[in-house]
Amino acid sequence: MELPPIILASASPRRSELLRELRKEFQVLPGHADEITPEHLTPSETAQVNAYRKARLVAKKHPDNLVLGADTVVSLGRLIFGKPADMQAAEDMLAKLQGKTHLVITGVCLIQLRSHWQKTFSVSTAVTFRSLHADQIRRYLAKINPLDKAGAYAIQDEGDLIVKTYKGSFTNVVGLPMERLKEELDMWPAVPA
Repeated sequence: MELPPIILASASPRRSELLRELRKEFQVLPGHADEITPEHLTPSETAQVNAYRKARLVAKKHPDNLVLGADTVVSLGRLIFGKPADMQAAEDMLAKLQGKTHLVITGVCLIQLRSHWQKTFSVSTAVTFRSLHADQIRRYLAKINPLDKAGAYAIQDEGDLIVKTYKGSFTNVVGLPMERLKEELDMWPAVPA
């Protein structure tokens, strides 16, 4: 018994690197579903819905594969920070997060349409930022590309400049909660080889 071929429905190079730690072979086919942020959903529900939408889009074309979709959001209470539209938006996000503790939530959807199996979950990590002034924020943003990152930062790229502490999964903040993903893949109903 073994897992069906895996497709990562994400263009994120960070997610590919992380998944490679678990599985040497997988395909990358981004699920280009528009990310939504309905006000009636919690940040956790929002991340899970977006992960499902991305995975389902790819799974419809590849029903025999196990498709992995993921979506990461940063939340300060019920306020959700997605990817910033531009550098000014990135500065504004970091200014709102500075000195505070926020949650990084990654929603994950594993789906195989042919077998009608699906598992959707989310993992949250609490991240506390240092107190930052505008110059520190600008210097940090000059060192990374914040435009493809929820909350406009990457803990693995110069994160020590802005992150004071975190509690929970480090890989979740990077974009894929590896500990939980491994558990779920280990429990996935295998198909005959």
